[in-house]
Amino acid sequence: MNADKRQQIYARLAQAITQPTTELEYHSPFELLTAVLLSAQATDVGVNKATRKLFPVANTPAAIHALGIDGLEPYIKTIGLYRSKARHLIETCRLLLEQHGGEVPADRAALEALPGVGRKTANVVLNTAFGQPTIAVDTHIFRVANRTRLASGATVREVEDRLVKWTPPAYRMDAHHLLILHGRYVCKARKPLCEACVIADLCEYPERTCRQPPGNPLQPA
Repeated sequence: MNADKRQQIYARLAQAITQPTTELEYHSPFELLTAVLLSAQATDVGVNKATRKLFPVANTPAAIHALGIDGLEPYIKTIGLYRSKARHLIETCRLLLEQHGGEVPADRAALEALPGVGRKTANVVLNTAFGQPTIAVDTHIFRVANRTRLASGATVREVEDRLVKWTPPAYRMDAHHLLILHGRYVCKARKPLCEACVIADLCEYPERTCRQPPGNPLQPA
């Protein structure tokens, strides 16, 4: 795929998705970090249901740490792997209090040193909370990048590195959310909605069912 086609793909996605942001609900970097940590192998909808109960009670490292594992688990027990996530979150809160003054660091190495925080989670926090042009690659983005040939790669890191390298500078801040929302609502895993896809004629997926863009841009809900 050439640079001109990539430019067109991002331009169309940006036109269709007018609010490219996370669907996780948060009001601070710590709330975002908590929500992303809880979202592993869980849906944003499920995480939001849990944090709507948790955050009014405890939404700072000190407050959640004070709950302890036994106090935290009832708030997040509807989320998959909640026991391990509770342990990770309590330990993360302890480290934030002891090493970072209770603040979420805007530094990749410091974030990845926190329990349960890997490269993808760090990228989300750096991009969404701190405005850094990182691109977190989840299953949706991995699929879209490979399926469209926007940035093919055998591993998540390969796709991330190629997206960072080849994404036009004007779209690097929003690329993560443009691609994840497109993958979540249009370029679905089992049955992509090619007939509703604004980049259908630019996509290089050999099994696409539509080769022309629709009449009106699609804006995912």
